[in-house]
Amino acid sequence: MIIAQMTDIHIGFEPEARPEELNRQRFRAVLDRLQKQPNPVDLLLLTGDITDRGDRDSFEKTAELLSELDMPVKALVGNHDTREELLNAFPDTPTTDEGFIQSAWVQDGLLVILLDTLEPGRHGGAFCESRAAWLAGVLADNPDVPAVIFMHHPPVISGIAWMDPDPADKWLARLCEALSGHEARVQAIHCGHLHRQLSARFCGIPVSVTPSVAPLVSMDMRPISSTKPDSRALITTEPPTYALHRWEKGHLASHYERVGDWDVLAYYGPHLVPMIKHMEDEKGLG
Repeated sequence: MIIAQMTDIHIGFEPEARPEELNRQRFRAVLDRLQKQPNPVDLLLLTGDITDRGDRDSFEKTAELLSELDMPVKALVGNHDTREELLNAFPDTPTTDEGFIQSAWVQDGLLVILLDTLEPGRHGGAFCESRAAWLAGVLADNPDVPAVIFMHHPPVISGIAWMDPDPADKWLARLCEALSGHEARVQAIHCGHLHRQLSARFCGIPVSVTPSVAPLVSMDMRPISSTKPDSRALITTEPPTYALHRWEKGHLASHYERVGDWDVLAYYGPHLVPMIKHMEDEKGLG
């Protein structure tokens, strides 16, 4: 099984731009690459900040572009989105009894869990007792199944201070408590929000952040002041990125591809058969 992940598209940041806003151009480029790349994709996950303002027009424009895909699409909510308009654009999206956009299912022997970390009006993440109880229940109901979690906000400290949570934020403790006892079988937590690639650990579980489709956050980990601007770079036009998460025979591996123009330096022709055969023959002999 291969799960594609795109995050932080931010459609509607420049709604009046002509002929088309930059974020929509970048989204089109990633969608085009996703359809042309050689690996069959079973599911596309959008892990939040699909829009910039949570408005209906931006969600409808996004859904229209996604309708051209020949794969299932599931959407998660980010801090720039609204649950109401996401559900309007993606009406088949499951919700909990309390209205949170959370769901879970087993596919190819992997428990896939989607979490809602939105608190309206808050830039950072949230994970209330109700959401935590739901997660704990899903994990308890599937005790022997390996799991992977997708959510918008990373529950880790990256060092890019203006984007990070406070380590003392209570939602982090609730999430860790809900995961307690299941750390060994949760293969990974995959997030967005940071607009940069990141690898870390949370409560002993690997955490990875997929870079954004929209422009990226500058990798500047110096302390930042909320009262003294220092003209540092905050947002860059680094290429948009998407991820492919491959689950095969009990192993989860994640690949990240930047989208842009490049040249192919080698094609697999007859002259490379000896090299490929040698590499194949030596497997298992190390």
